[in-house]
Amino acid sequence: MIRPCTAEDFEDIWQIVNDGAAAYKGMIPEDRSSDPYMTRKELRHETEQGIAFWGIEEDATLLAVMGLQHVLDVTLIRHAYTRTHAQKRGFGATLLSNLREMTDRPVLIGTWADAAWAIRFYRKHGFELVSPETKNRLLREYWSIPDRQVETSVVLADGKWRALHPEQ
Repeated sequence: MIRPCTAEDFEDIWQIVNDGAAAYKGMIPEDRSSDPYMTRKELRHETEQGIAFWGIEEDATLLAVMGLQHVLDVTLIRHAYTRTHAQKRGFGATLLSNLREMTDRPVLIGTWADAAWAIRFYRKHGFELVSPETKNRLLREYWSIPDRQVETSVVLADGKWRALHPEQ
């Protein structure tokens, strides 16, 4: 079952993010990596910045989460994670599809440049990498992340965004 996450889900979201982030081990630059991957304070900050989490629940257990954030004229997909034991079961694809249906805006996704499997996942679902120059501009315009993270990340755009920006 797909549902919006509530304040009561905070601890589960935090656990899923940190458990799911284990897939990025070795792909996140050492100077950007931390344990836990995201602190409770950081997660609280993200939700205060307008990220609305949606989740997939099975047998009353939240297994995967993905955030949706409207920024200026686009929608960002943020913090997409699945519990390790529930990965490879289609939860990410299902959440991504549903969240895309919730917006009529162009959709952008940022991820770590070395996370080839994540990039393949998003490309399989119709997203394409933008140029390095465009990536730098988009990450500074739509995200609030440190310069070092901008350097080590990529941005993927959906067809709506690419249709509006064919030169990029």
